[in-house]
Amino acid sequence: QLRLLESGGGLVQPGGSLRLSCTVSETIFNFNAMGWYRQAPGKQRDMVATITLTGTTNYADSVKGRFTISKDNAKNTVYLQMNNLSPEDTAVYYCKTGPRTWMPHDDGVWGQGTQVTVSS
Repeated sequence: QLRLLESGGGLVQPGGSLRLSCTVSETIFNFNAMGWYRQAPGKQRDMVATITLTGTTNYADSVKGRFTISKDNAKNTVYLQMNNLSPEDTAVYYCKTGPRTWMPHDDGVWGQGTQVTVSS
């Protein structure tokens, strides 16, 4: 089964930094894109950042200039570097695959999520 394992979440003070990792059980070349999403209590799950097969990145307006998505194809791993964190960034962060290259209508697969808490 396709599995996504997130790590790196935890408690950090405002202004601090954290790096999330998502390791996939298949080569990430299988997917047109990878992404990070987040969901705060009582709110919808929103896109944070995505990266395509060719390395093109997109970010939510709320994280532009602070977060960076990257990937290591050899390690089948996607990263989210989060800097200058604010309490508003507190959420469960989820890794997600995009469609498989040969299944363009596939909705992808979610990881289990990792908690990020920004608090004094």
